[in-house]
Amino acid sequence: MMSNVQNFIEKAIAGRWISGSTIQDAITDSKEFNSKGIKTIINYLGESFTNDYEIAEAVDTYMRLIRYIAENGINADISVKPTQLGLLKDADTLKSNYSKIVAEARKAKIFVWLDMEEADYVDATIQLYLSELDGAGVGICMQSYLKRSEDDIRKILQKGSVIRLVKGAYSSTKNKSFNTREAVTSNYSKLMGMLFSQGAGFTLGTHDINMIKEAQALNKEYRRDVTYAMLKGINNKYLLDLSKSGNKVAVYLPFGKRWLAYSYRRLKEAGHIKLILKSLMKSQKLE
Repeated sequence: MMSNVQNFIEKAIAGRWISGSTIQDAITDSKEFNSKGIKTIINYLGESFTNDYEIAEAVDTYMRLIRYIAENGINADISVKPTQLGLLKDADTLKSNYSKIVAEARKAKIFVWLDMEEADYVDATIQLYLSELDGAGVGICMQSYLKRSEDDIRKILQKGSVIRLVKGAYSSTKNKSFNTREAVTSNYSKLMGMLFSQGAGFTLGTHDINMIKEAQALNKEYRRDVTYAMLKGINNKYLLDLSKSGNKVAVYLPFGKRWLAYSYRRLKEAGHIKLILKSLMKSQKLE
């Protein structure tokens, strides 16, 4: 019985929010999104790796992913997590693996996002990102649920950083984070305003239509290079409408077998539970 329930949940979740278990699944999904004018941001599922095999396997997967994207002419970025690359092992391993992936991606002219994870990893993640900022084609994810993000964004924008702003799917202590949906959204609006006034090109990762409308109003004044991004399987028809209206759009496309932890974190994310459950009740097929 438990196996049947797990199989049902996996099919429901993986079919909506996750591309599949293989690189080819991500490439196939990317082709469909690309055909509708939607870029993809591909992430290999998994985090908090501590042993050499898991870390090496993640690096190899991203290297192969870069090759597949290039060979298939896919309009896609990749997004990597520091704890996939050795953050929990040692600084040298982390830096070496990140530099290796970035170097290969630059050869293929593929943009590399560095995902932000838990609050305790922010300093190390920003330091890692800045270590490759001298070259083009790298961006970093920042999260509005963290109180420190305003100062972090201000500092790294001065260095010419490219930012993808999200609300955040992790949890933290009250002294480090905003703990209500309203507070996180309010800070998102504030940080978004900073990006428009101080940035140049950036990505807004949100399903909040009010935030998107606010951004479009701001862009009438600032005329920035803005991309609107959403997760696969959640409100993607609205994303298609944005694309048809001439906006730059992208969908975050995870793949791999480690779907359970990712899905559980998304279900816990403030404001996402109703949106996610609603997405399961209706078709997300792009037309």
